[in-house]
Amino acid sequence: MTATALQIAMISEHASPLATLTGLGGADGGGQNVFVADLATELGRQGHQVTVFTRRDDPDLPPIVEPAPGVRVEHVPAGPARPVPKDHLLRWMPDFGRYLERRWAADPPDVAHAHFWMSGLATLRAAAGLGIPVAQTYHALGTVKRRHQGDKDTSPPGRIRLERAIGRGADAVIATCADEVAELTRMGVPRGRVSVVPCGVDVDRFCPEGPATFDPVPAAGGGPRLVALSRLVERKGVDTAIEALTQIPGAELLVAGGPPGEEMDADAEVHRLRLCAKEAGVADRVHFVGRVSRDRVPALLRSADLAVTLPWYEPFGMVPLEAMACGVPVVASAVGGHLDTVVDHVTGVHVPPRRPAETARQVRDLLAHPVRREAYGIAAADRARVRFSWTRVGRETAQVYERIRASGDMK
Repeated sequence: MTATALQIAMISEHASPLATLTGLGGADGGGQNVFVADLATELGRQGHQVTVFTRRDDPDLPPIVEPAPGVRVEHVPAGPARPVPKDHLLRWMPDFGRYLERRWAADPPDVAHAHFWMSGLATLRAAAGLGIPVAQTYHALGTVKRRHQGDKDTSPPGRIRLERAIGRGADAVIATCADEVAELTRMGVPRGRVSVVPCGVDVDRFCPEGPATFDPVPAAGGGPRLVALSRLVERKGVDTAIEALTQIPGAELLVAGGPPGEEMDADAEVHRLRLCAKEAGVADRVHFVGRVSRDRVPALLRSADLAVTLPWYEPFGMVPLEAMACGVPVVASAVGGHLDTVVDHVTGVHVPPRRPAETARQVRDLLAHPVRREAYGIAAADRARVRFSWTRVGRETAQVYERIRASGDMK
């Protein structure tokens, strides 16, 4: 831990860390929930006191929950107490910011760490007159989303302009990978204000040892298993994995994520992907298992011969890291954080996004060489343990906090 125990406020307006207790995979549930939950838990373990402020999205939620030693989750009344898509939350960020300002005027934290751009708006508003240093982690950038999604981007119109202002207003921006640093620099965020601290992985939970059975559906003839664990949205590229399967004889693809199993039939993206599998002639080898609780994810990943993660773009990507920690090689699109975590031809392979034929070729090659695949798995687990443990990530994050706190004291 750092020399001083810190009082840390984390702001995660749409992504509650408590979602990790019930499973992930909803439209707005994913890596940010895990990141905030695990980072807060680790900082608490290292002796800091962390309060995570997240929006109340259920009237029955208690005002405060204490999920781990040194960690409190405080539910902020901003907007209706029901789930709201994150792209519709901007109108309630002034209310969120005013709540934070009232709380912090009475009990100021040593540092505030905002997660996602809308959290940054609320945090900067609240901290401005109180002298509280602010760190910002974007988790995703509007410039990248607009570039890849075009007219399908549902972000509020002012997102890119506001993200630029947040980057210039925060005392530090914590980027999670080198690719993000380049994007931030192009946006006009001062390079000297940006620190790179990657996401972490729980190397005690995600490790090669442990159950490796996950059979919610009948196996497809005992062939090799590919696992895709993802939010089910188009940009995650699950359809690329399905199309690649046509050129990978005998393999099965388990698709985990999305709504709970009983709601799968009503989900539009599940319907689209099932149709894709049917039209490709591989419907009998593609199995949609729905949302998977966090405690079952390690076994799911260990059950795979290969993990496949093929998004069009990816700010960081928690799943490749979790698969690597379990000793499973990863076939990953060569984008964003994947370029930092997955070492090409060492812990897995990179493939171009939206290229099913090249994906299939790389998968076939790995499946045909089990010794190489095992070597990749060993190297993957070692890399995850050494570079991406939450112990290391927590310490590096706290060092950023200490630096901006010390800078504020000197002003």
